[in-house]
Amino acid sequence: MTTHEDRAGLSVAGELIALIEREVLPGLGLDAAAFWAGATAIFERFAPENRALLNRRDALQGQIDAWQRARRGQPYDVSASEAFLREIGYLVEEPQPFTITTEGVDAEIAQMAGPQLVVPVLNARFLLNAA
Repeated sequence: MTTHEDRAGLSVAGELIALIEREVLPGLGLDAAAFWAGATAIFERFAPENRALLNRRDALQGQIDAWQRARRGQPYDVSASEAFLREIGYLVEEPQPFTITTEGVDAEIAQMAGPQLVVPVLNARFLLNAA
């Protein structure tokens, strides 16, 4: 059974505490108390929005389930299904084309091409297909 301990108001599994405090933080030079306080602040900041999104997902799923139950035994109608999903806001209009730009990205990531496909070298068929 997993044991939980309090860290800055969070109930955290002992295994996660051990990983973070014994293996991750020492290599980063970060203080455990500061890490857990920061984690708590992040969770407190985003938990309400996350809860609202999960509630919205549950509501959508409930509507979809009810719609499917009401049509049990009927042939699947793609048009009706799409119309329903648009009506409840599950499907939305495709956005206009847009561009995303970034700043401060290392040249190794932004400008240099890296491997495009990773395959097992010992499997000749995969290797030849990737060449």
